[in-house]
Amino acid sequence: MTKKNNEEWWKDAVIYQVYPRSFYDSTGDGVGDLNGITQKIDYIASLGVDAIWISPFFKSPMKDYGYDVSDYRDVDPIFGTLADFEALLDAAHQRGIKIIIDLVFSHSSNMHEWFQQSRQSQDNEKADWYIWADPKPDGSPPNNWQSYFGGPSWSYEITRGQYYLHNFLSEQPDLNLRNPDVQDALLDILHYWMKKGVDGIRLDAIQCFFCSKGLEDNPISPDAVPSRFNIDFATPHTMQEHVYDEQAEPGIEFCKRIRGVMDEYEGRMAVAEIGGKLGAMKAITYTDTPQKLHTAYHFGMLARDPLTVSMILSNIKTFEDNAGLAWPSWAFANHDVVRPVTRWFEGHEDNKNAAKLLIALLGTLRGSLFLYQGDELGLGEATVPYEKIKDPWGHYLYPKWQGRDGCRTPLPWDSNKKNAGFSKADEPWLPVDEKQATLAVSTQDGDKNSVLNFTRNFMAWRKEQPTFIKGEISFIHTNDEYLFCFERMYEGQIIRCFFNLSDHEKHIGDEFIESPLTPFSMTDNTKPDDIKALPPFGFTFFAKRA
Repeated sequence: MTKKNNEEWWKDAVIYQVYPRSFYDSTGDGVGDLNGITQKIDYIASLGVDAIWISPFFKSPMKDYGYDVSDYRDVDPIFGTLADFEALLDAAHQRGIKIIIDLVFSHSSNMHEWFQQSRQSQDNEKADWYIWADPKPDGSPPNNWQSYFGGPSWSYEITRGQYYLHNFLSEQPDLNLRNPDVQDALLDILHYWMKKGVDGIRLDAIQCFFCSKGLEDNPISPDAVPSRFNIDFATPHTMQEHVYDEQAEPGIEFCKRIRGVMDEYEGRMAVAEIGGKLGAMKAITYTDTPQKLHTAYHFGMLARDPLTVSMILSNIKTFEDNAGLAWPSWAFANHDVVRPVTRWFEGHEDNKNAAKLLIALLGTLRGSLFLYQGDELGLGEATVPYEKIKDPWGHYLYPKWQGRDGCRTPLPWDSNKKNAGFSKADEPWLPVDEKQATLAVSTQDGDKNSVLNFTRNFMAWRKEQPTFIKGEISFIHTNDEYLFCFERMYEGQIIRCFFNLSDHEKHIGDEFIESPLTPFSMTDNTKPDDIKALPPFGFTFFAKRA
């Protein structure tokens, strides 16, 4: 296979997301840390991934567990030191693994020195570094905007005599990115990490970079029940169409400046997180020219919508049909959503073929691909008792939903050890779920049929298939909502892929595997006596020359 151009290593890369608080605790304080990632770097390398995306490890009061940054240039002591990060970077690079860091540019912590100065008066040096507005004559907030985590998006600062905007917690004030000095300061932070040798960045909540200058009221949403995060009920935030508090066009212009910095360094990349509706189209808008970001992922397949052919096609085909020069990124899981084995296969979480199906499906799509820690073990959603919930969103939504802690519980390393080998602490920051402990790395490592070893084998096999690495994609309609079929095509080879998304057997019709299609390598999830029969959550591949 032709070696990937180093400048575009991220294309078709498999990127493994580490949520550092829950990966591995090397100090025994109950919280995962950077040295913990370094100590387990060979485990990550064994998965055959190309890069690691690390959720924020910067100094923070941890009101939103790292997504409220108080110092963008330093490591929070609970995670270690800058020297620990540099050691991790070196260890990853020695193994040919890239490192992507998670930068939160839409907002900072209210403990950041910028905000501490900005809040003091309306005429200080940092007065315009955040979004401030006068109260209405009756003292109420400037408009009707609602935060993701509950309550108005505005909090009153008595010292300054104005409200400040926060799309998330009141402790996460929104930066004023219309101020060129703010943009310059953030780009300087970007230079800082690029010079340290970081290979890429993930940009958090990019839809929140800019709001309307006029601060107009948002209109009412005609569909207040969202599909994200397994929430099947309305909240004040979802009752609005986010027309004025989330504006793309100025954000795209700022992203061009970010891309300009990235292009000063060889082989670096930027991936954006796109929230909200019309995710595929928004992802294209931010990435469809070489002057914009390299790629973006959205929540289309991180949603609670059932895993059907229609759902998959509505996301992938929408992107492919409109992409132009934009490059896709796909994820089924991350630190914000219910784990996919539970989200899509509730009642079948113990069927390891369901977890293998998700690895194989993601691994054969066209684009940059994201695995979340625990996907390789087939972990389902953990149950967290109310008194142990840490997620501020979970406190707001409980008992309708426990929030994001269920996908953030510690990774189980050894089922025979305290806290499943994650930590020697008496009590880790989140409890280890007993049903996850049975799926520990130690248990799966020696089982040739485990989800873990399937992931290793599949990713190694994928690397040897130029058609999956470089090929185009087209879709074949089976007229069955749970039998998904597509082709990957490259240099005369066609690989036709079949996935049974259901919990009962599916039969592939003769019309879909006509000669000269032949069974192709990774077909061990079919019935051995009938290559056309796909068991529950089965999949298979056929190849031919064009």
